[in-house]
Amino acid sequence: MTHHSIWQRIAGVFLAAGLLCACETTDSQLQIERTDYQLYNQAMNEMYAENYRAAAELFNEIERQYPYSNWAVRGQIMAAFCYYQMNDYDEVVIGVDRFVGLNPNNPDVPYAYYLKGMSYFEQMRDVSRDQSNSEQALKAFQELTRRFPQSSYAQDSVRKIDLLIDHLAGKDMEVGRYYQKRDYHLAAIKRYRSVIEDYDTTIHIPEALYRMVENYLSLGMVLEARKMAAVLGYNHPNNEWYRDAYGLLEDNGLLDEHSDDLYRQERRASFDEEGYLEYRDQKGLLDRAWSFLSGDSDKETVERQESDLQASETVSPDSSAPTQGN
Repeated sequence: MTHHSIWQRIAGVFLAAGLLCACETTDSQLQIERTDYQLYNQAMNEMYAENYRAAAELFNEIERQYPYSNWAVRGQIMAAFCYYQMNDYDEVVIGVDRFVGLNPNNPDVPYAYYLKGMSYFEQMRDVSRDQSNSEQALKAFQELTRRFPQSSYAQDSVRKIDLLIDHLAGKDMEVGRYYQKRDYHLAAIKRYRSVIEDYDTTIHIPEALYRMVENYLSLGMVLEARKMAAVLGYNHPNNEWYRDAYGLLEDNGLLDEHSDDLYRQERRASFDEEGYLEYRDQKGLLDRAWSFLSGDSDKETVERQESDLQASETVSPDSSAPTQGN
């Protein structure tokens, strides 16, 4: 090989390398030369074409190249929406939390809370399973309605809140039945009481009161059972759970006492402007009925029952508690 031909080959290598570098530079320049507005429009086009992954990447690219741009801020919430469309809920929550943290006064913050709430809401599980997603959804919707009650998303959030509260009450009822079926009556009463105190607007209240009557009678606490039956009879006289409670009282020879209890309950309610027993009233009937559990020894009993049951059972009540029929 001649000296001249060697240099020709070396020159060819450098020329090829130069062309490659030029191509890379051109591609990079083309990417950088796209303005934030152009990137945003391209991302929107991808989104309208339902190419949500590509759209999300482009929305995120705006912030990478133009971190202080208004289009970058819009891109943050739009990227979260694209992840929502892909059911990538973890990315939605991460994106929304970051958006709200960086832009707390942005007019899209209500929508961000709504998107977060819906991401958890759509992962809501059956009452026999863990309810952490339901709890997170409830927090997001409640925060939205608290901070932005006039928002266009508030009305639907209120409906979602009602559904979630009823669902969480159903979970406590499920666990209460689980304990009751295994004769852990104090632990069951604790769950039913939480339904009455924390979810007092749900459809589960009559059954919770009836179950408390059952458990008190099983413990031989007749007076407390009568009190619960009186609360149930006064507030839900035509409910099927009251008819069942009435039958229990009849079976135990307590109908005469129940009539007296109802009369006293009616007299007490006559002093109430709304004519309805407030479950949360600290001087009310339910709290007096619960006072027997206020001592440390009784609380320890409940905790021990719950701990023993979870240790002895192969199935946790928080994962697949069986439903007990009436």
